[in-house]
Amino acid sequence: MVTAKEGLMTSNLSSTANRVLVDYKDAIQDYKVTNMPVIAQFAERFTTETGGDVDITFAKPSMALEQIEEGDTPAYQHTDLRNERISVKEWGLAVGVTRRMLEDSRFSEMEMALNEARRAVERHVTQHFIYTVFGLYKAEFGTGVSGNPIIKTHAESAINTFANNSHGGFYGKTPTTGGDAVRIYDYGEYSAAELAALGTNAGSHYIPSAGAGGATGDLALADITTAMELINSKGGTADTIMISPSHYKTLLNLADFTAPFTASTTNEAHATSKGGLDYVNNVSNSGLVGQLYGLNVYMNHYIPKDRYGVFDMKVKPVGYVERRGLTVEEANPGFGIQGSYMTMRYGLKVIRPESGVIVIGE
Repeated sequence: MVTAKEGLMTSNLSSTANRVLVDYKDAIQDYKVTNMPVIAQFAERFTTETGGDVDITFAKPSMALEQIEEGDTPAYQHTDLRNERISVKEWGLAVGVTRRMLEDSRFSEMEMALNEARRAVERHVTQHFIYTVFGLYKAEFGTGVSGNPIIKTHAESAINTFANNSHGGFYGKTPTTGGDAVRIYDYGEYSAAELAALGTNAGSHYIPSAGAGGATGDLALADITTAMELINSKGGTADTIMISPSHYKTLLNLADFTAPFTASTTNEAHATSKGGLDYVNNVSNSGLVGQLYGLNVYMNHYIPKDRYGVFDMKVKPVGYVERRGLTVEEANPGFGIQGSYMTMRYGLKVIRPESGVIVIGE
């Protein structure tokens, strides 16, 4: 509303428009990145009081029950710890709303601008997670090795040296090779020669696709079972496959594939049996598209068509370190604009190299 007083024009912004703007800012401020499916389901969360390169410590499987005879006491056991270094960086964007939008209460435009800012955060974190897990190169994130995606011929030193690759990877050493204890793990029955026969370096969990469409990394039972064996040989249990949309077409033609629900199963009766319609929505939002050979299958469009992954997600392969969650601050970008800065500080890294296998087309 504009009023005239003693020759001066003063503008009063719509109180409703201001309330909508404040409500949206509050909603964004309360938004938790750690509730995003890729972080909540697949990453272990750590907090830190510092930024930059942060050292984290977490427990490895190390304790076991023992049989106790009458009068005996069990032997004391201690936690076997692993250390990893994760690079924490700051990310952000600025969003502005014009005075005219506020004055005219153009709610749809304000909602679109503020919702898009939130979606930008979701896209960024999801892409960063996928590029970290699959070893894909992106200069903005610093992922990959020396400007290239990680492949099966990369040496352990290239993948695991922090200066070369701060995001880690699925590569460890056998106990007989020595080296950094952080990345040592037992290969069970697999010898270096047997790993070489799989087309991978001793210690590498990056294997070539053996399927008919190996050049494009097509889904193949032989690759999936090899990946499951590699994970199981470390004491894990593979439970998840992550694929690209290109793989989904192949998936639909596999007899062993089971969809989580179909059009006929989203009715009220089925939803009630599964815990309500929230079940259907949660499955859709997480990217879950079904099961194959007893493994949950997730699809994400940031995964390239020439690779997919098999994982033990119960042990959380990725570490997510948060220095500061999503923060909204007022900005003054210029005349006629109300703005906000949205920033966050976090880091991502593969911290359990034994828990995943990446299948790569050649």
